[in-house]
Amino acid sequence: MPFKSQAQRRKFAQLLVEGKISPDTYEEWNRETGSAKLPDHVKRKRTKKTAKAKTRARRARPARTAKSAKKKTTRRK
Repeated sequence: MPFKSQAQRRKFAQLLVEGKISPDTYEEWNRETGSAKLPDHVKRKRTKKTAKAKTRARRARPARTAKSAKKKTTRRK
């Protein structure tokens, strides 16, 4: 899996020095990245709300009470 940013490459180099990853792993990632020009940092993509999350949000609203429902019907007359 290639590196996505320079920050990720620096982090892997730090882990390599600390001995938390093997030199083979670092070399594999470095080889797959090649000489590509990488951005310094990459932000996470925002996720959109799914239809399920929207219905949950709608259900979370408080339900009408019997009094408020009666008042609305009496006002209509």
